[in-house]
Amino acid sequence: MAARLQGLGTTIFAEMSALALRTSSINLGQGFPDTDGPTRMLDAAVDAIRSGEHNQYPPGIGIAALRESVSAHQRRFYDLEYDPDTEVLVTAGATEAIAAALLALVEPGDEVVALEPYYDSYAAGIAMAGGRRVPVTLRAPDFRLDVDALRAAVTSRTKLLLINSPHNPTGTVLTADELAAVAELAVERDLLVVTDEVYEHLSYDGAPHIPLATYPGMRERTVTISSAGKTFAVTGWKIGWVCATPPLVAAVRTAKQFLTYVSGGPFQPAVAEALAFGDDYYTDLRSSLQGKRDLLSAGLSSLGLDVFVPGGTYFVTTDVRPLGYDDGVEFCRMLPERCGVVAIPHEVFYDDKQAGRPLVRWAFCKRDEVLSEAVERLRSGLSGGPR
Repeated sequence: MAARLQGLGTTIFAEMSALALRTSSINLGQGFPDTDGPTRMLDAAVDAIRSGEHNQYPPGIGIAALRESVSAHQRRFYDLEYDPDTEVLVTAGATEAIAAALLALVEPGDEVVALEPYYDSYAAGIAMAGGRRVPVTLRAPDFRLDVDALRAAVTSRTKLLLINSPHNPTGTVLTADELAAVAELAVERDLLVVTDEVYEHLSYDGAPHIPLATYPGMRERTVTISSAGKTFAVTGWKIGWVCATPPLVAAVRTAKQFLTYVSGGPFQPAVAEALAFGDDYYTDLRSSLQGKRDLLSAGLSSLGLDVFVPGGTYFVTTDVRPLGYDDGVEFCRMLPERCGVVAIPHEVFYDDKQAGRPLVRWAFCKRDEVLSEAVERLRSGLSGGPR
């Protein structure tokens, strides 16, 4: 294995999901819903398959209908204008979009500043590009961005900021002031920015999602990434997209075409239709998931865990130390056999292992009865204290 990939290994999601299957555990680890997406969208995919029009290679940049729908979505929700022919690129999910952007824009030795804890594919993408990861840690209990720490992390070798909001795994939604500070720094230091916005429609308690590209001087330097997986409960479809200026899209496309080339032909027209759903769909989605967040948060709190209620995403973070544990990895590896529940340790998302050591992430994108059953299993299995 190439030295730059040493230490990456099998993802924690693969490990814990396999453990969930082996032990018949409730999987609150990997962030996928346990219900299907909207019927109208699923029917559109079936129709696309049966029509025979979308079962071969789609255009390298994605079908026109989806690119136009993405462009309309950005205009509708954020008043951002993107030319669907030159400023939108369809990808194999957001993971490929992030990897392709890093491969396209980062030279060996360039520094990439990322918010820590970070989704594990960020570390892999930066490593594959030959870059150097520089973390800025969001710390419990509020996981807010330390703007001074961000500014201090930027050096003459910094090429790019990798920003994720709503943030996985902490659930932090960056505020307007925090985003303004990021934008000011990027413009001042002439930095490129890649934003992972896959949870853009999953912010709660009235907190708005504000794309960084809406700030002065940012549209021309920002690669905005999102996908259908979280918004429409089709994580297995792997349909994502990039919005950026023509030169940036061309750069990302150059890398992307040698990764998957294209993907998801019959899913693309279905996602194009889904993006145009009325406001009620998005409002109901947010309300439903906020209720699930509150249900799981209350259950975990009732067990004695310190619960950090998220402002967005699919995930609740807890500190396991009140239950007598101090190692989230050991705690998560113990849970399936003892409780029949799977969660994900935060530590794997950190360079600063001590900062993440006692923290555990739980997914609430499940049916209410599944969440309630998981809490009861935990209550029964953890009642005896640490073993």
